[in-house]
Amino acid sequence: MILYSVKDGQYYNIDGFKQDLSDMTEKGFAPKVYVNITNRCTCACTFCLRNTKEMNEHNNLWIEKEPEAEEIIAEFEKYDWSGLEEIVFCGFGEPSMRIDTVLEVAKYLKKKHPQVPTRMNTNGSGNRYQGRDITKELKGLIDTISISLNASDKKKYYEVTKSRYGEEAYDDMLEFAVKCQEYVPNVVLSVVDCIGEEEIAACRKVCEERGLKLRVRQFES
Repeated sequence: MILYSVKDGQYYNIDGFKQDLSDMTEKGFAPKVYVNITNRCTCACTFCLRNTKEMNEHNNLWIEKEPEAEEIIAEFEKYDWSGLEEIVFCGFGEPSMRIDTVLEVAKYLKKKHPQVPTRMNTNGSGNRYQGRDITKELKGLIDTISISLNASDKKKYYEVTKSRYGEEAYDDMLEFAVKCQEYVPNVVLSVVDCIGEEEIAACRKVCEERGLKLRVRQFES
């Protein structure tokens, strides 16, 4: 499943909708399409749906082969998606691990329908993984970066994410978020609501100190 939509915690291949995707809202879906680009990730989060959600043939996001940019573009070419509210690079892995593919597809998207906003959901490890500052490459191609903050300090962060980069991943993530503000119009850090009000308040302070926005999202079990 390369292009999909979401409803009530279930994932649906968009090939089940009309060619112009006009029936998405009629069926109760938000007019958004998600791009599933990799299974790989630099983290092994304890709450991640990769580990906690049972998948079946209908809603399985695991991919046997990582799609090349040409394959993803070919999927988009099957539809008239000019009326979408957003296109999101997400899936079951960390999209920044394939940032070159993300950017190639994003260039196509912006050329075809520049009015459709693009977003990348990430754990903020892209600079460390790629060995370069990728934030400047996002300019004009990605409209929103949503970064998983997960915790208010590096020790708690590592306990939750089990990042391959250890506790240093926390500082990497925050530095990535701050740098993104130079090139991406909307930068948002997120936490799940199940971490408790005290921890949410501490996370909000972390964001405020850096001029970043925080979004508290509902935990999907």
